[in-house]
Amino acid sequence: MMNLNEGVILVSGGLDSTTLCYLFIKNNINFTPLIINYGQHCFDKELQSLKVVLPEKHLNDLEIIDISDIYKFSNSKFINPANLWEDNITADDLYIPYRNVLLLTAAASFARTLNYNSVYSAFINSNHAKEIDCSNEFFNNLESLLSEYGSVKIEMPFRNLSKFEVAKLGIELNAPIGKTFSCQASPIIPCGACPNCVDRLDALKRIKDEL
Repeated sequence: MMNLNEGVILVSGGLDSTTLCYLFIKNNINFTPLIINYGQHCFDKELQSLKVVLPEKHLNDLEIIDISDIYKFSNSKFINPANLWEDNITADDLYIPYRNVLLLTAAASFARTLNYNSVYSAFINSNHAKEIDCSNEFFNNLESLLSEYGSVKIEMPFRNLSKFEVAKLGIELNAPIGKTFSCQASPIIPCGACPNCVDRLDALKRIKDEL
């Protein structure tokens, strides 16, 4: 399906990155799971989810980088949680400028300190992702920049898959996707309306319908 090499995997306790970790585990490929605290309101929930979904052996390898002050003045609802009863949230309210540049370059720098040449992200080119730093053009340019000026390559093996295909793969790999957490609007319970929740619910419903 895809060529995998040892490296850093950006993890969040969500369905996609958990599935990617289990793909590495199945293929006996060494990896270091890395979670970055960039001030997202759901960081504690993400960390809690990771402690549930990652096997103990790999949980012991978990690395955490804290850059949480970088968005401390942001008004994004991904930084400051929405009031789900009162706020009318749009995709624009969840946007965080340069987030993917930040996460991937931080992970690439960290990977080199571990003598890795690969950083893996479980990013999916979702139909619901409208941000400029979620486009194929953006990732192509970033990958070229990092590989041209260093040895680290950004790998996104799920980039051309749908959430349904990734969820199905996760089930095939026995990843505990039912215990993952991916909500952008709420740090407590999935809101069911943000782009991550919509994609996840659609994928799981489709899988259920196929049973």
